[in-house]
Amino acid sequence: MDKFKLPSFGKATHHSPPDMSNVDPQPRQLYVANCPNNSYALANVAAVSPQDFPDNIYILVDNLFVFTTRHSSELAAGTIGFNGNQRTWGGWSLNQEVQARAFDLFKYSGKHSYLGSLDVDISFRSRGKAVNAPFDQDELALHFAKCFESQIFSPTQYLIFEFKGHIFDLKVRNLQTIDLGDIEPVSPVSSSIEAKGILTKQTQINFFKGRDGLVNLKSSNSLRPRSDAVIRSDFKFEDLGVGGLDKEFTKIFRRAFASRIFPPAVIEKLGISHVKGLLLFGPPGTGKTLIARKIGTMLNAKEPKIVNGPEILSKYVGSSEENIRNLFKDAETEYRAKGEESSLHIIIFDELDSVFKQRGSRGDGTGVGDNVVNQLLAKMDGVDQLNNILVIGMTNRKDLIDSALLRPGRFEVQVEIHLPDEKGRLQIFDIQTKKMRENKMMDKDVDLAELAALSKNFSGAEIEGLVKSASSFAINKTVNIGKGATKLNQKDIAKLRVTREDFLNALQEVTPAFGISEEDLKTCVEGGMFRYSERVDAILKNGGRYVRQVRESEKSRLVSLLLHGPSGSGKTALAAAIALKSEFPFIRLISPTELSGMSESAKIAYIDNTFRDAYKSPLNILVIDSIETLVDWVPIGPRFSNNILQVLKVALKRKPPQDRRLLLMTTTSAYSVLQQMDILSCFDSEIAVPNMTNLDEFNNVMIESNFLDDEGRVRVIKEMSEVCPKFNIGIKKVLTNIETARHDDDPVSEIVELMAQSA
Repeated sequence: MDKFKLPSFGKATHHSPPDMSNVDPQPRQLYVANCPNNSYALANVAAVSPQDFPDNIYILVDNLFVFTTRHSSELAAGTIGFNGNQRTWGGWSLNQEVQARAFDLFKYSGKHSYLGSLDVDISFRSRGKAVNAPFDQDELALHFAKCFESQIFSPTQYLIFEFKGHIFDLKVRNLQTIDLGDIEPVSPVSSSIEAKGILTKQTQINFFKGRDGLVNLKSSNSLRPRSDAVIRSDFKFEDLGVGGLDKEFTKIFRRAFASRIFPPAVIEKLGISHVKGLLLFGPPGTGKTLIARKIGTMLNAKEPKIVNGPEILSKYVGSSEENIRNLFKDAETEYRAKGEESSLHIIIFDELDSVFKQRGSRGDGTGVGDNVVNQLLAKMDGVDQLNNILVIGMTNRKDLIDSALLRPGRFEVQVEIHLPDEKGRLQIFDIQTKKMRENKMMDKDVDLAELAALSKNFSGAEIEGLVKSASSFAINKTVNIGKGATKLNQKDIAKLRVTREDFLNALQEVTPAFGISEEDLKTCVEGGMFRYSERVDAILKNGGRYVRQVRESEKSRLVSLLLHGPSGSGKTALAAAIALKSEFPFIRLISPTELSGMSESAKIAYIDNTFRDAYKSPLNILVIDSIETLVDWVPIGPRFSNNILQVLKVALKRKPPQDRRLLLMTTTSAYSVLQQMDILSCFDSEIAVPNMTNLDEFNNVMIESNFLDDEGRVRVIKEMSEVCPKFNIGIKKVLTNIETARHDDDPVSEIVELMAQSA
């Protein structure tokens, strides 16, 4: 057994692998005892009886935990002494039985058995004995190597460490193993307890502030990592449970956190300061609040202070401003004491626009809102600058926030949280149905890729609602509601599965807030699209060409069309048919019906919000129906709303963001009025939609609407050629006449009479 001995502590670390040929590999059953005294506790060794193991060898306890042995005459045979930290690491209690055997690391790890680097969290063992004096990392590392040289370490390991009279708790964060013959380490950094390595004098030991954040660490080595690493060492992006936001997270990390990982001296040489503000904006339900919450879990920082915007305001004079100051008080105190070594303090503002509106816009006469904005401006980037804060704001209305807050130095990183694309929706479905799939509660016929394709313009919150709705459809199958009490069939409960049919039913029930206003558009083509003339085919063909232009052209982010013609000629139906056929994810209709009864300001807000929504999807179509009615134009006077007209003029010309496309289709029955209003220049192209003017077109409509048989239609055409050979009637009126005549005792005579009256 002597050949298995390690070199004495403090000697050269370039030793050969021990000869295991005479080592007894059989495991022994031992009982856990306390370590004999403080010298054993501080040495991080396992105290053993000479009858059980040789002195100064590696042993493996419970097939996972490695320790170095040290003989103690105070321990009875069959026991093994551990200090409190060692017992915490192994999860053992006193007198618990454990299994131990001799351990050969070189057989376990091969050549990469030595530690190239070791990252360790350090905290005061007693918070009451914490001191603010700085501890030099290089001195700590030298003393650590002297105390524990040649011992084996693993991630998650707990130990006690004494330095200059202070007692610390240490936890191994991660490590990297090397082959001493290699110039550069080739193995990855590992935080798994399975990774193990021998500490040498050449091992780079990095200390980081523990959870208490009380140890004030300093370093003369400018390349040493920050002692208060912002990102937790065990953090993985996939653990966040946020889908469809990979690009956004990458930008947030690069802009807000990358500089905080580098040593402060390097950042000082670059002459830059850390980002202090991060603004997340976008439609409701896209994951802004979720991201802010998850950022708190990925950071090794102080517990975030979460504030809902309206909570800041108070009825007492000066109290609102004091609430802002109190949020920054802890960060200021620590920054004065520790400077750049201060921990990161995070403040999260939800509903930012509710409090920090543009100054002077409230009109309440109190000035409280303006003072709150001024106070936040001063705290984020005022005279007394702090470099240890990160303020995260969330809003659905970035346009309402005071512009001074959006400049560099304040909320300079502004990340739009978009509606997820198909790939992102698939990620979200995968996250939301994870438990369902793990517990085999989802039927095999459910295809998440199909659901992702069918849920265009769904936000993350709406996909979560969709999954809940599908589950409710599945649960409903097992519920038998009778005249008495609701009964549950136990056999049905055991067979419960959420099926594809349940998800399809849920898609009918849960609709996206941003997407296709399908009901409004289908109402416009309720009776179907009648291709009664080549002119109709030509208009639809032209519309399809503009759709392709918006979808495919890199230069046409905005295409604006004007469909003009007599009232009832089918302009709205044609625009709706073109829009529905496009299969764009976002299609909306602005019609006088929706704006009826609104005040002028309410109409302006509605139009503005609809255009803003139309920029949230990659491909968008907006149909503006009867634009002359929207601007309140009436022939008596004439009168119209100039404010609404100006808003529409600006909106029709305003190009969407760089990665967004918009097709605008506007209809009017008052072309000359638009000419007088000087709005025609806002359109890229005009499409004339004429009335029906000949009997052939009328006959085609009768055929497509299944009105009369061949003989009846011949009679109608013959009689009309005598009564009204020439006419000018809109398709809408023609279809109304046909539907009225269909219910008459003599439909032939009735349709002829009705057409003659309309002509």
